[in-house]
Amino acid sequence: MDGRIQYGLVGCASAEEYWNNVIKKHELTRKDKEDDRTKHVDTCNANTGMVFLTYRAKDSLNKIVEKTVSSSSPVFDVTTEDKVTHTLYKIGDDATVKQIADEFANIGVLYIADGHHRTASGARIAQIRKEKNPKHTGGEEYNFFMAAAFPHDQLYIMDYNRLAKDLNGHSEDEFMKLIKEKFEVRDCGDKACKPAKMHTFGMYLGGRWYELTAKAGIFDPKDVIDCLDVTILQKNVLDPLLAIKDPRTDKRVDFVGGIRGMSELKKSVDSGKFKA
Repeated sequence: MDGRIQYGLVGCASAEEYWNNVIKKHELTRKDKEDDRTKHVDTCNANTGMVFLTYRAKDSLNKIVEKTVSSSSPVFDVTTEDKVTHTLYKIGDDATVKQIADEFANIGVLYIADGHHRTASGARIAQIRKEKNPKHTGGEEYNFFMAAAFPHDQLYIMDYNRLAKDLNGHSEDEFMKLIKEKFEVRDCGDKACKPAKMHTFGMYLGGRWYELTAKAGIFDPKDVIDCLDVTILQKNVLDPLLAIKDPRTDKRVDFVGGIRGMSELKKSVDSGKFKA
């Protein structure tokens, strides 16, 4: 994708390791979405969506992957409509599979890069079926969910944007005045302002794009949580200005993945369904 190549290992991840924090999460889930995905997996009796995991890159594991790619032919090679090519190789010999398993045992932990709701729903299904099975052993298929694990140095972090359905009673002028109390504002006109560095934000409001840069003093640079952009946005805009206390449950906010582009934000606001 966009000239980037990433090699991941697809396999089964353990629900028990998720419960025991061996597979670590970095965000909380929304109950409605988690419930929806749990029902979907239970009804289909299958993991129809893969979880995206990452791990600290390890040369010895990279060499196993490189050897597989260079010494075998793809099972599948597909390019999707969004111009992303997916090439699948099969690792079928027991010795290599064991070698990979041993490498992951030494890595220690995995991190959820994308798919917190899929992971949570997979783990919930495991618990539900465990409770219904008096002969549960831990080896049943329901104890695992499908995942692809990539080394951290091959990842590309994309934006995850917010859409607000209203301005909490403020006019656009009033809202902008409040924004300027906490941020330096640059009018970008009709040119999308995609943040290029930390503590800057792009906002589309009233048919125009604006670049917002957090002013000194609205966050603590020594606090690793407080200086995150997501925290700055929540503490200075979503909560105090828009009265969105919990983005996970508030129906007045929605989310758009970065892969859908900045144009999706503009389209959503221009449609009248959202204000910013």
